[in-house]
Amino acid sequence: MRKVILFDLITLDGYFEGPNKEIGWHNVDDEFNEFAANQLYTFDMLLFGRVTYEGMASYWPTPTAMTEDPIIANLMNTIPKIVFSRTLEKADWNNTRLVKDHVVEEMTKLKGMPGMDLAIFGSGVLASSFTNLGLIDEYRLIVNPVILGDGHSLFRGVNGRLNLKLLKTRTFRSGNILLYYEPIKK
Repeated sequence: MRKVILFDLITLDGYFEGPNKEIGWHNVDDEFNEFAANQLYTFDMLLFGRVTYEGMASYWPTPTAMTEDPIIANLMNTIPKIVFSRTLEKADWNNTRLVKDHVVEEMTKLKGMPGMDLAIFGSGVLASSFTNLGLIDEYRLIVNPVILGDGHSLFRGVNGRLNLKLLKTRTFRSGNILLYYEPIKK
């Protein structure tokens, strides 16, 4: 069975974006970019909420993205994607499908299909919704060595406590620490 993996960068104080949705604090370098590309090769579908989808769709197909980060841009533009949104009217980014309703049924079907894992990038509202629905099988969080003091928590919409089991860690030369967790089943 395929897993749904949430991957995100967060600050030491737990924010995935600043108070004005800024992410310029992301601590990325060549080592991170190599990791990101290798990780993308392990997914055969990307899952987004509307806000993250709109940001990704406005950047990755551009000549700037293709010039500055051709490997990631190629992967982001070719891997199939689903955007979950009740308000979005259409999804025009290459290989993207829009899902408005029946999220649990859709995810159950996708997880049961053969293939590689499914990934959520960013998408705080989607991450909280999927956490509440028990749809996330693994959390991969890169803690950046920065404190913002204010921002948006990745899990601000989670209803109650979720205990996690640490699977492994990875330390990057930049000071980033990648934490791999899975939910502890009740």
